[in-house]
Amino acid sequence: MTDAAALLVIVDGANVVGSVPDGWWRDRRGAAERLRDRLASDGLPGHCGPVEMVLVVEGAARGVESVPGVRVESAPGSGDDLIAELAGAAGGRPVLVVTADRELRRRVTESGAEVTGPRRVRPD
Repeated sequence: MTDAAALLVIVDGANVVGSVPDGWWRDRRGAAERLRDRLASDGLPGHCGPVEMVLVVEGAARGVESVPGVRVESAPGSGDDLIAELAGAAGGRPVLVVTADRELRRRVTESGAEVTGPRRVRPD
């Protein structure tokens, strides 16, 4: 969905996956795929209305495929840079970035995005 009225949710995959010490470091790609699948099934808890979900992956998680309900973007370099670019290019539509990274939070709020922490999409 690319409806201009839809909330654009950009998920910092590395930060959200890394927020729970469940052995993700042994299989970074698999951890990103599990997060993608959770996002596809759960959406954005507590939000009613249309959502465009984008999961940004980097490093060993690059190449994770998109699925219905979640577009996956592989960062060619820094995931934070791609997230900031996507948030800045939203053209005035509402944007929510999911991350706990302080510097990234600062960068995306400067472009008008709202920010929430990893627990919003990964309550475990």
